[in-house]
Amino acid sequence: MLEGLMQDDFQLTVAHMLRRMRSLYPHAEVVTLTPAGTVRASFGAIAERVDRLARVLGSLGLGPGDRVGTFAWNNQRHLELYMAVPCAGAVLHTLNIRLTGAQLAYIIDHAEDQAIFVDASLVALLEPLVDRLQAPRQYVVMGDDDETAAAIERLPGALSYEALLEAAGPGPFEYPHLDERQAAALCYTSGTTGNPKGVLYSHRSISLHSSATLMRDGLGMCHTDRALVVVPMFHANAWGMPHGAALAGADLILPDRFLQAEPLAKLIEAERPTIMGCVPTIFADLLRYADSNPVDLSSLTNAACGGSAVPRQLMQDFQERHDVRVFQAWGMTETSPVATYARPVAGPGGKDQAYWNARAKQGRPLPWVELRLMDDAGEVAWDGSSTGEIQVRGPWVAAQYFKEPADDEKFDSGWLRTGDIAAVDQEGSVQITDRSKDVIKSGGEWISSVELENEVMAHPDVVEAAVIAKPDERWAERPLCCVVVREGALDAHSPDALAADIVEHLRGRVAKWWLPDEIAFIAEVPKTSVGKFDKKQLRARLQQGELDGRVMLGRPGEAGAAAPAAKAEESSPSQAG
Repeated sequence: MLEGLMQDDFQLTVAHMLRRMRSLYPHAEVVTLTPAGTVRASFGAIAERVDRLARVLGSLGLGPGDRVGTFAWNNQRHLELYMAVPCAGAVLHTLNIRLTGAQLAYIIDHAEDQAIFVDASLVALLEPLVDRLQAPRQYVVMGDDDETAAAIERLPGALSYEALLEAAGPGPFEYPHLDERQAAALCYTSGTTGNPKGVLYSHRSISLHSSATLMRDGLGMCHTDRALVVVPMFHANAWGMPHGAALAGADLILPDRFLQAEPLAKLIEAERPTIMGCVPTIFADLLRYADSNPVDLSSLTNAACGGSAVPRQLMQDFQERHDVRVFQAWGMTETSPVATYARPVAGPGGKDQAYWNARAKQGRPLPWVELRLMDDAGEVAWDGSSTGEIQVRGPWVAAQYFKEPADDEKFDSGWLRTGDIAAVDQEGSVQITDRSKDVIKSGGEWISSVELENEVMAHPDVVEAAVIAKPDERWAERPLCCVVVREGALDAHSPDALAADIVEHLRGRVAKWWLPDEIAFIAEVPKTSVGKFDKKQLRARLQQGELDGRVMLGRPGEAGAAAPAAKAEESSPSQAG
């Protein structure tokens, strides 16, 4: 073999990102929203604080491979930990603040965190866990002086972050040599079934994934961008946006705990971010606020949305009414997380229906990510209609879980089994139809809950919709639409009339045997810790008879069924065209 004559021993590490922040982009800024207003710091000033923090880690006895927990919002101090912990050779373990106490205690013990850095505003959530943990931890409280002083008293042996940095003193820190394959960060899945499982990212995987955020066919971040990071830094590295900004020199805007529509809208108008990343539920709230309040969001020319399927109508409404362009991404904790991105090009007809159909897909795999569809018979063709489970592999895709057997059923001969069901067209664009546990099989045919939800949410009175399977004696399962409607909608219409109107809205948009027999009007769709619809809670409520406000629209083939819905179900699903 003739080897190339390149510097192949150059290590891809987070330390390189820190050096770029310090030397190339010292004037880029980080803006953090606080109760008192915005706080600004340059990359150069943050790099100096990272040096201090690296010395603090050593003084606390935290060395190579030690797990360092963070329990924090998206803010400047959390970013400093993003840099200092892996650059010092330790492992950054971001703790999901929205998990249950039992899950958090399990994760902290399983990871063997030696220290936990916690925002003062979150100490009340962490305090009840202290006595449940198997070993004592060193707690470091982050916040302003008044807030921190009170919070420190609530955790045993807690120290002040700012006092530690002050004592560490100025000056450069001599960082250790890092191997790109050593662990840099740890994130646990949200634990929808069983205990959460740890995904252990390497310096190499973070470096390559962050580089992909700079690609035009991906997020496309560059040094002229201002990136508003709403997706939480406590989960899946905030989609790689903080690391990407460090590489590119883009400004970072961090909202801390202020994730409601009004403060986000005002932050966007004031700071003029060009890029934003968050889940569909937050985008939907922001759209409703912008529709009823005079606010300028038009700086967002490149917003990324993911976590669950993004309704096409949501993207169209943002662009047509507020000049905000929202693009869809797909991935999971195990894929670092971004694996595909949808950035279609408008054809000769401009932004026609075909263009918006492409925007509603999850897009093509990013470079270095390989994807296949599998079913019980083997590999599924990329023909745009045949479906199978997505399996992926690549340099930022997990090979196994932390402290779990290598033969976990989630991994298949070097491929990650994602549990997402999809079709892929001949151009390689992914269209997710469901999670494997959420698909509805009615009369022998599959119904996509994701597609049905997207069409229901296109109704002008619908705010959110989640579709689950309801057991049925005749068809095995039928779709039950759990719907949140806009304020006042049920005052203007009776539940039966509004339900019938929603079903009529669906007619022609979906196959007639997909039309739901029942609409359940609910106050809110329950969410997981990362903002996805939590359908297991809805299924539990259905099983326990607790879905209040359910409206019967009729059943297939039964006399007396409510007219608009029942007529759509005169034949079995398997016979429908």
